[in-house]
Amino acid sequence: MNFLSGENLYKDLGERVLFKDLDISINKGDKIALVANNGTGKSSLLKILAHVEEPDNGIVRLRKGIRSAYLSQEPDFDESLTIQELIDESSTHIMATIRTYEAALEAQTEDYNTDTQRAFERASEAMDQLDAWDFERKLKELLTRFSISRYDQLIGSLSGGQKKRLAISLALLQNPDLLLLDEPTNHLDLDMIEWLEQYLSRSTISILMVSHDRYFLDAVCNRIIELTDGSLQNYSGNYAYFLEKKAEMEAAQAAEIGKAQKLMKTELEWMRRSPAARTTKSKSRQQAYYQTEAKAKSGKHEQELELSVKMTRIGGKILELKKLYKAYGETTILKGFDYTFKKGERIGIVGKNGCGKSTFLNMIMDLESPDSGKINRGDTIVFGYYSQEGMKNLKPGKRVIEVLKDVADVITLANGSKVTASQLLNQFLFPPQMQHQYVSKLSGGEKRRLYLLTVLMKNPNFLILDEPTNDLDILTLNKLESFLAEFAGCILLVSHDRYFLDRLVDHLFVFEGEGQIRDYNGSYSEYRTEEENKEKQLKKESKVEIETAAKPKTEKPKTKLSFKEKYEFEELEKELEHLEEEKSKLQVELAENATDFDIISTASGRLTEVIKLISEKTDRWLELSEYSEAYAVSLKISFIPKPTPRG
Repeated sequence: MNFLSGENLYKDLGERVLFKDLDISINKGDKIALVANNGTGKSSLLKILAHVEEPDNGIVRLRKGIRSAYLSQEPDFDESLTIQELIDESSTHIMATIRTYEAALEAQTEDYNTDTQRAFERASEAMDQLDAWDFERKLKELLTRFSISRYDQLIGSLSGGQKKRLAISLALLQNPDLLLLDEPTNHLDLDMIEWLEQYLSRSTISILMVSHDRYFLDAVCNRIIELTDGSLQNYSGNYAYFLEKKAEMEAAQAAEIGKAQKLMKTELEWMRRSPAARTTKSKSRQQAYYQTEAKAKSGKHEQELELSVKMTRIGGKILELKKLYKAYGETTILKGFDYTFKKGERIGIVGKNGCGKSTFLNMIMDLESPDSGKINRGDTIVFGYYSQEGMKNLKPGKRVIEVLKDVADVITLANGSKVTASQLLNQFLFPPQMQHQYVSKLSGGEKRRLYLLTVLMKNPNFLILDEPTNDLDILTLNKLESFLAEFAGCILLVSHDRYFLDRLVDHLFVFEGEGQIRDYNGSYSEYRTEEENKEKQLKKESKVEIETAAKPKTEKPKTKLSFKEKYEFEELEKELEHLEEEKSKLQVELAENATDFDIISTASGRLTEVIKLISEKTDRWLELSEYSEAYAVSLKISFIPKPTPRG
């Protein structure tokens, strides 16, 4: 069943055409990811399909009776409203239906007749259609899940993350058949991203989304649509399947173009002969030549993002944090935190929204002061700080080239060569025609890319990145990841992009609340697996305690392994040994192939599975080990000789 379709869609921004004669269809059960480079029209297409914007040409059709909801990249709410007022305003049709039902129920109770009965039946049917019976319960459940408890709070007092969580809650409250989502994971902490991922993957809601979160796309989507050169290319399957098929297609195209180029050389020789040699009989060959020429030139010559900046030399002393304390009111962010940074360290920072991650970075940058403690910065350290607030420094009224020239006219690259601001912009996918555009005309991802460039231009040796992946397209992300993987300086990274963290960091600073920061030695996936196993173990122990309490006191504890358990115990030791060996090999493979996406994707997935298996099998081995030890002790006791009585 078709839910939504767009036909012959055309959008012209004046300076460039985003798409022309574009057709798209979303069917029941589709969970589609729309992928494309920044500035090619992803958000514009979503807005057109959501009837937020009108196309310059074409038509959008939503099937009658289908409920749709749209989540914009940056929620635009009336900031004078309270959360409760916004809920009432956003759910007008549901609230009206509930009130109509309540009135019909009351009328029927007071005066049961044919008219009140019919009114009640109509109201009940409307409740069924909107699935409004448990609206209040669902409302409380969603808002609690997204950490929204005060309904009297003004929208204007909310952070960007709180607004995004509220917007997602409101979209889901509409009980939509179809969801249109523009970067749904932006501004969400990792726990909420994982919850939303599970919710959407299990739900029956049809989805069209734009997202840069590759783990999210892979888990949720069953179809990928790539917007390139103003047209759509469909791929059935998740994101990993899309990458595989796209690589195969590009390899096939490259082979065809190679053949065409060879053939073209032969045909060119013929075409260059004297005109007398080309009679009317050879017109077909002339036509074949032009077809071959077109194919030879059809290869994509897309400019690729080049990240190459000179890093300032780094000395022995880098950064020392000594007994740092920081609190805002009753919220403690740091409680006696100590750490000395070493050369080449790559640290990821994770924790719930509002736990103080950005404050921590600002203290390092001397933009905020600790309540007590000391921060010692090395004399040779040159920070490159990509902050959330830094985006505001991009003035809408300035041209792109002017933004860069405010930093420097000439920049030194990693190889020692010097380039102008214009040349560097060209390397960063800002061709000459875009360099004189105003910042206000750029897409969200293009603005982020420009801001990133202003940070890298300062030739830093210590990069501090606060959510650098928001709004970036996947091509830019891959290039940024490759650059950071080869970056010889220190990296301190706050990100909600799990793939980005897994690929780049050596260990994590986990903000656990109450001022406690845990230094976890491993990737984010390893950390999450460990936390999930802890939760499972706690549930298991709790279950055992309950079951033990319920058992009769006369029940004897188990003190001996069965033959089957003995065999299992011995086999577990062998399996654990093999798994540990595989884990070590995978870790080496990941370290040696940090820039190979295919290897990274396969190896990291298997590593997560192996770590999970090790944890599960270790738990079982320990359980059997306890029985084995208890049995051994019982045997020793039974063979202790009884003392002989004296006399």
